[in-house]
Amino acid sequence: MSDFDRGATRSIPQAGDMSMDMGLRSFMIGVYNKMMLGLLLSAGLAYATSNIPAVASLLYVTTPSGALAGFTMLGQIVRFAPLAMVLVAMFGMRNMTARSSGIYYWAIVTAIGAGLGIWLLLYTGASIFMTFLITASAFGALSLVGYTTKKNLTGFGSFLIMGVWGLVIASLVNMFLNLPALYWIINAVGVLIFAGLTAYDTQRLKMIYYEVKGNGEGMAVATNMGALNLYLDFINLFQFLLAFMGVRRD
Repeated sequence: MSDFDRGATRSIPQAGDMSMDMGLRSFMIGVYNKMMLGLLLSAGLAYATSNIPAVASLLYVTTPSGALAGFTMLGQIVRFAPLAMVLVAMFGMRNMTARSSGIYYWAIVTAIGAGLGIWLLLYTGASIFMTFLITASAFGALSLVGYTTKKNLTGFGSFLIMGVWGLVIASLVNMFLNLPALYWIINAVGVLIFAGLTAYDTQRLKMIYYEVKGNGEGMAVATNMGALNLYLDFINLFQFLLAFMGVRRD
C-alpha cells in the first residue's frame, strides 16, 4: 500500500503541539467521516445479505428458524475476498493515486460489508447493538489516546502488526482444528491487538499528515488509506468483542 502500509516506520515531529493544528484536525475529521460512511455502507450490506431472502440464499445456508447453518460456494468466496484483496494490494499496488486508493477503500468496505450478514444470522440484534455501542465507545477513547499522546508508538505498532499476522494464521489453522480453547484465545488476543492498533493508527495518521501536508494527491491517498486502517480496526475490534458479548440465536 505504498507509503501508507501498516509496516511503515514514522518519526514523531518534536516541534509544536500537533493537537492544536487546525489543518490536522480538518484532516482527521475527513478520515473519520470517510470511515463512518464505510461503516454505514457495511451495515446496509450486512442487513441486505441477511434479511433479503433472495440475496441471503446466494451466500448462506440457514436453518428453518433463520440461524446460520453454513455457506454456499459464493458465500465462501465473499468470506475470504477481503483478505485476498488486502494481500493483493500489499504486494501488487505500490504507488496508489487518489483515485486508485479511493476505489480500493470502497471495494474493501463493500466486500467486508457483503460478508457481515453472518453476524446478524449468528447473534441476536440486541446483543449486536450493545456490542456496537461498547466498541464505538472504546474505539473513540483509544483513538483519542493515539491523537493526544506524546509517546512514540512506532515500536509498539510494529509488534502489534506482527500479532495481526499471527491471528490470521491461527484463525486459518483453527478453521480445520476447531479447538474451543484456541478460539477463545484468538478472540481475547484480537481484542488487545486491535485496541492497541486503534491508538497506533491514529498517531500514525498525524505523522503522515505532516509528511504530505500541502500535497493534494498525497492528502487524498492518506485520507483513503487512513480511513481504511481505522475502519479495519473498528470492524475487527467489534468482531472479537462480539465473540464474548454476542448472544447466539436459537
